[in-house]
Amino acid sequence: MKKARLEAFSDGVLAIIITIMVLEIKVPHGEQFSDLKGIIPIFLSYALSFLYIGIYWNNHHHMVSTVHLVSGDILWANLHLLFWLSLVPFATGWIGENHFSAAPMSLYGFILLMAGIAYYILQSLIIKNEGKDSLLKKAIGKDLKGKISPFLYIAAIGFSWLNPIIAGLIYVIAALIWLIPDKRIERLLRQNKEATTTNDF
Repeated sequence: MKKARLEAFSDGVLAIIITIMVLEIKVPHGEQFSDLKGIIPIFLSYALSFLYIGIYWNNHHHMVSTVHLVSGDILWANLHLLFWLSLVPFATGWIGENHFSAAPMSLYGFILLMAGIAYYILQSLIIKNEGKDSLLKKAIGKDLKGKISPFLYIAAIGFSWLNPIIAGLIYVIAALIWLIPDKRIERLLRQNKEATTTNDF
């Protein structure tokens, strides 16, 4: 199967996830700015989760752009990733409603950890399917971000029961690490395209 259908389905699911999260922000009863204080925790949890979903959408787009043909195991691995990401709105709402308390924060970290593992599985299957000389393999290199992130999530889960604020800061740090633009895949795709164009001539 070609990758267009996989991309379209994934984009649609991620768009729905963001839509569900924003619908959880209820309009307060009142016309003063002071009436917004009650929804500040809900908004902050939404902003963090929006950032995470945006990061996954961006990285997923770049990763799939290196794929030529989609195998059955890649389809299932992609669904596995979307399953964990689809749980983000639930954990986000729970965090906001309970003002970043321990249990919701730990569940949030668990979901992020599982999503990270699912992303790694999908990435590994794509590399296996495309071969060791694939663009994705060359682009990710040692994949330091991918190796560091699970430890940050595990640390945040532990801190959720000790100090939820520290756990929240760890989640923010993990997101910021991935927020830094990674141009390796774009650069390699551009070089590959230029090389193909040159060979055609």
